[in-house]
Amino acid sequence: MESLSIVETLHEVDAAEWDALLGVDAATQARHPFLKHAFLNALIDTGCASARTGWQPQFLLLRHGGLLAGAMPLFVKAHSYGEYVFDWAWADAYARHGVEYYPKLLCAVPFTPVTGPRLLARDDAARRTLLAAALELAQQASSLHILFPTEAEAALMQAQGMMLRRTVQFHWENLGDTDFEAFLARMSHRRRKNIRQERRRVREAGVTFRWLRGEQIERGHWEFFHRCYRTTYAAHGSRPYLNLPFFLQFGATLGEHAVMVLAERAAAPVAASLLVRGGDTLFGRYWGAIEHIPLLHFECCYYQAIEYAITERLRVFEGGAQGEHKLFRGLMPTETLSAHWLAHPAFAQAIEEHLARERHGVARYVNELTEHSPFKAV
Repeated sequence: MESLSIVETLHEVDAAEWDALLGVDAATQARHPFLKHAFLNALIDTGCASARTGWQPQFLLLRHGGLLAGAMPLFVKAHSYGEYVFDWAWADAYARHGVEYYPKLLCAVPFTPVTGPRLLARDDAARRTLLAAALELAQQASSLHILFPTEAEAALMQAQGMMLRRTVQFHWENLGDTDFEAFLARMSHRRRKNIRQERRRVREAGVTFRWLRGEQIERGHWEFFHRCYRTTYAAHGSRPYLNLPFFLQFGATLGEHAVMVLAERAAAPVAASLLVRGGDTLFGRYWGAIEHIPLLHFECCYYQAIEYAITERLRVFEGGAQGEHKLFRGLMPTETLSAHWLAHPAFAQAIEEHLARERHGVARYVNELTEHSPFKAV
């Protein structure tokens, strides 16, 4: 017998059952660390994703005969912070016309712009059931937004009347590089020279690096990293989304996915970045420094990550959104997807027309970036 339900905490869901929706074995499940029960649970347990922070959990569960057959990480949102698919202009348009945009229903991993399954199920029938239920639930809000789904899921969402939106991130792909010099050899002389100069300046500043994995990352490392992370947000006058208890819980429950790049000078730590390893992919997530050292950001966040990925023979390093500066350092533009449904007919039509224009703009943007690729023509 099929049943649907909503829970506000994953403590009501067996972790093994939830993770089994990500794949039939541990290796497959490991490709999606941000969708694991432990990761989502850590966000909620530590108060990072909660009603107080504008992220009210509403996890949608599908059961067959009492067994978990599908799930969606849904949240009722009171704002658009921490999403990385920007709809502030939509909210402003609603407000100008006296229409409420919030609350809205969101399917996403909080604060995590990483593509992955959003309709967690083993077959398309269950995925369609989940999507239909989410669309019905969205009738109680202004809209439904599903961020960073897979291509296959996006096609299913479009077939159910949702509007697709494309945005751009920057990813590095391993094309068989045996070491960092082999990676540089694929670049034009100018870009290769610039990167070598940047790395040399960081070395000449006396900075060295260590890679820490899993149990090598001790509490003191997490505390220092969080200090750096807070500094990044403080520099922009904003409050960090994630607290120290979250990172400690992440390290305790998902430490096998954590890679910390620790930058040191005169035997003292000065900066750190946190990478997350999922299968054959490395995700660049957070960084910060307690001392300003020119070009350290590029070394700590990109060059060290690429070097680690090459050493570990990983396929992709996802450097995240925004910043054409990533292009010149070997990360190429990659389109990502989101799907949207709006209850208000007039706004839905206007935004659909806007998205059609935006898609053409994104395609032109990607083409322009590709024309300025740092790599030599093959």
